[in-house]
Amino acid sequence: MTFITHIKTFAALGSGVIGSGWVARALAHGLDVVAWDPAPGAEAALRKRVAKAWPALVKSGLAEGASQDRLRFVSTIEECVRDADFIQESAPERLDLKLELHSKISAAAKPDALIGSSTSGLLPSEFYETSTHPERCIVGHPFNPVYLLPLVEVVGGQKTAPEAIQAAIKVYQSLGMRPLHVRKEVPGFIADRLLEALWREALHLVNDGVATTGEIDDAIRFGAGLRWSFMGTFLTYTLAGGDAGMRHFMNQFGPALQLPWTYLPAPELSEKLIDDVVEGTTEQLGSHSIGALESYRDDCLLAVMEAVNATKLKHGIAIND
Repeated sequence: MTFITHIKTFAALGSGVIGSGWVARALAHGLDVVAWDPAPGAEAALRKRVAKAWPALVKSGLAEGASQDRLRFVSTIEECVRDADFIQESAPERLDLKLELHSKISAAAKPDALIGSSTSGLLPSEFYETSTHPERCIVGHPFNPVYLLPLVEVVGGQKTAPEAIQAAIKVYQSLGMRPLHVRKEVPGFIADRLLEALWREALHLVNDGVATTGEIDDAIRFGAGLRWSFMGTFLTYTLAGGDAGMRHFMNQFGPALQLPWTYLPAPELSEKLIDDVVEGTTEQLGSHSIGALESYRDDCLLAVMEAVNATKLKHGIAIND
C-alpha cells in the first residue's frame, strides 16, 4: 500500500486560527495550497492571517518558491481536495460535522492522498467511520501557532494502515514539524491531556483565592516553563535525583504523590470563577492588543527555538534529539 509523501499541493479545509496556521506553514515550505471554508468572508480573513504570520516565517526561513500567491481559495469541498496530494481538515470539534465532512472529502480525494484531521480530542475511528479508503485517514493534531510550533501528534484509527501513519510522519517532517506517533486512541491524545491537568489545577488555585491568573503564569514562565522548553518533565526530574537519577528521585519524592496537593477534577465553572479568570487575564493584557501579543509570542518562540538549537550544537546534541 503506497501513499503520496512527496507533496506539491496541500488542501486545507477550515481557515480559522488552526487552519490558517496550516496554510501559512505549507506556503512557507513552497507548496501550492488550495483552501475551502464556508464561512462568510473566510477568504479575506484567511489571507489576512497568513500575511500576519509571514514575517515570523521569513525570520525562521522560507523554502525555495515560498509565496503567499500560491494560495487559491475555492467554493466547494470537491474542488479543494480533487488534485491535492495531502489534505488537512481543521473544522470545529463536532463529531456530526466531521463525519459529514470526511465522507465528502474522502469520496472526492485521490485514493493515494493522505487525509489528516486537526482534531484535538475526537477519536479518528469515530469520525472516519463513513470515509472512503479509511486506511489512509489519520489525525494530525498541531499546536498554536501551527506555522511555528513543530509538534504534531499523529494518531491512527482502527482502520488506519500502519503505512499511512509512517507516510503522514514523512509529510509532516517535510513541513518542518516534529511528529509524535500516539500509540493508542485516547481522548485528548498526549499533550492536551497534560495541558488539561495543569489547566484544572490552575482554575482551582484561582477559584480558591490562592493566586491570580498572572501569578500562576509567572509560576510557570519563570520556573518550570523555562526547563520544559528544552528538557520536558521526565528528564528534568531525572536531574533532580542527582547522580543517582530517576530511581532516587522516585524513591525520595514518590510518597508525595499520595499527598492531597492536587484536585484533578475540575472546579465548578461558576460565573464568579469565569469573572475572576477574565478579570485576571484582562489585567495581564493591559494596553496590549491580542494582535500585538501574538507578534510578541512569535518573536519569543523564534528566539527560544534558536537559542535551544544553538546550545544543542554547542554540547554536541543533534537538533532533532
